[in-house]
Amino acid sequence: MITIEEAKSLISKHIPMLKEEVLHTTDSLGFVLSQNVLSPIHLPSFNRSAMDGYAVCFSAQPTIEFKLAAEVKTGDFNNTELKQGECVRIFTGAMIPNGASAVVMQEKVTAKGKRIKLDKLPASGENIRTIGEQIKKDDLALSKGTLINAAGIGFLSALGITKIKAYKKPTISIVVTGNELSRPTEKLEQGKIYESNSQMLSSALKTSGYKASKIAWVKDDLDSTIKELELASKDSDIVLISGGISVGDYDYVETALEKIGVKKLFYKVNQKPGKPLFFGKKDKTLFFGLPGNPSASLICYYQYVLFAIKKMSGVSDGELEKRELISRNNFTKKGIRPQFLKAKANQNEVHLLEGQSSAMLHTFSLANALVYLPGHEQEIKVGDKLITYILPSI
Repeated sequence: MITIEEAKSLISKHIPMLKEEVLHTTDSLGFVLSQNVLSPIHLPSFNRSAMDGYAVCFSAQPTIEFKLAAEVKTGDFNNTELKQGECVRIFTGAMIPNGASAVVMQEKVTAKGKRIKLDKLPASGENIRTIGEQIKKDDLALSKGTLINAAGIGFLSALGITKIKAYKKPTISIVVTGNELSRPTEKLEQGKIYESNSQMLSSALKTSGYKASKIAWVKDDLDSTIKELELASKDSDIVLISGGISVGDYDYVETALEKIGVKKLFYKVNQKPGKPLFFGKKDKTLFFGLPGNPSASLICYYQYVLFAIKKMSGVSDGELEKRELISRNNFTKKGIRPQFLKAKANQNEVHLLEGQSSAMLHTFSLANALVYLPGHEQEIKVGDKLITYILPSI
């Protein structure tokens, strides 16, 4: 049995980086750039008005009165040359005419016929977005390793960039084992339970921008387990196995993994819940044998699997966000293993939830965080500072 830190270190050492692919910018949300992106244009590409108002040209003798020469609408090409003492009516985003000194917002202007009067003289360059103000041509727009979000797509689109190169996202399979499992569409027989881990893990993947390409169910039978895991290994970068990894008479996963040539890198982590965690590798495919108990399975997913998926996808730091928050309640730990506790966190405080059993999802469905309690600590008291991992949100 290894420590949590040793488990994460071993996983990190064996994560292969995926190849890059060309994506349409509009389809790149959640992907990581595999190359630097340089700006092909100045942004803005011309001097633009920051608001609706009047572009004015200062005279040699400063004045607050100007002669109206023209009107410039947004999207119009403008080659107007303003002379001293002249102005144009202009709108947000429109091209600034040559010679303009500043733009005055319309609320600070009194217009009468072909003349306007300002409340006061503006500063030179006021309310003008200058060419290249946001970025200049050939400057670095986004660097390699950037995770593309909605704003990133908007920025790239504003530069006229329609395609980018990014790391591929891993192909992920989920294999569920257990004779006791029934699908939610089936009538529940005595001695059976509804299978939930596959949908739970699949949904957890979606929350972080990934997806399970295949979900397979297998009975507690060695030959069937070998066959299903062999199939999954051929077309997956990561295989998540739910259940069957313990040492019961009908737990065949570890034997099946050995039969298909998976190298075991570790089995069992000194933590609660989630001790029976398996990690192995065959060629470039990673295998995670997750505990069958739902809560333990999800905790292992958040602490180990998601970290591996993100790093494989090019994310430099795939760890959950970690904060130090103040406890709102008391808790006494049983045993000496480090423990992850389901919790509800806000900006400054964290509340430990009821139902910390590895089989209980009810309180996990209310949690947005996991509190980590090291092995040497047995009690939590109100006001204690707690290591808190923030879970991904929808």
